[in-house]
Amino acid sequence: MHSTSTLDRPEAPPETSSQSWRKAFKDIGDAFGQRQLWAHLGWQDIKQRYRRSVIGPLWITISMAVTVTALGLLYSQLFGMKLEEHLPYLAVGFIIWGFISNCVNEGAEVFISNEGLIKQLPAPVTIHVLRLLWRQMLFFAHNLVVYFVLLAIFPKPLTLAALLAIPAFAVLALNGAWVILVVGTISTRFRDIPPVTQSVVQLMFFMTPIVWNYDQFRAHENPAIAERAKLAEINPFMHFLEIIRQPMLGSPIVWHHWLVVGVITVVGWVLALFVLRNYRARVSYWV
Repeated sequence: MHSTSTLDRPEAPPETSSQSWRKAFKDIGDAFGQRQLWAHLGWQDIKQRYRRSVIGPLWITISMAVTVTALGLLYSQLFGMKLEEHLPYLAVGFIIWGFISNCVNEGAEVFISNEGLIKQLPAPVTIHVLRLLWRQMLFFAHNLVVYFVLLAIFPKPLTLAALLAIPAFAVLALNGAWVILVVGTISTRFRDIPPVTQSVVQLMFFMTPIVWNYDQFRAHENPAIAERAKLAEINPFMHFLEIIRQPMLGSPIVWHHWLVVGVITVVGWVLALFVLRNYRARVSYWV
């Protein structure tokens, strides 16, 4: 009897570029096909966080309302703005920023925190991205209660343009997905990245027009201040804020924000697909 040595066996043919891309897209497709799994896990994350709490997830809304009210009372006086104008502006900014910052910060640990599932459950890595994204969308929906309450207290003349907030949030969520995927993959390989992302996000909070009003500074009587205010346009987070905040507050729609967001979306997803194609299989070894 002759035993065939493993050295004599023909090696598996190397994976072609087209096969790699197909597997990357298949990972995304399979993850969407298992939407019941990641939707259930995302909801369970919230229930687990507020387990044995009397009012449960309503704490999300209450904490947002308290923060917005306190800062609104303070900064409306500092910037000399009417409370009925600044409070809704601040509330919408905080709600959107909460979604953005959580996608970045929690996205940096999306694979690290799911180490057990990744090693024990053979599933597309995109499932963990969608699980986190769904959880943040639920948080966003809870926080919207604050916006509707303020809308009832300080009515604003909204038009059909307010419906633009729906596709705007869809675009924001689409960008949140690629950010989670890219940052999560890099952070899994290099564990020093999560603290860096937290510091950057905290810094960007003060550089983004959330507690301060961009239009107010741009129209300042001091030309030097008005000119410097335009530097805020360099901040990509500002454009994501504005495409949602403008229709929600009934402000005029500035379309160049949509153009910038569109470019970022395309470039971001090209990068995400490249990362998914090349490093998808390595995530289970890195965690």
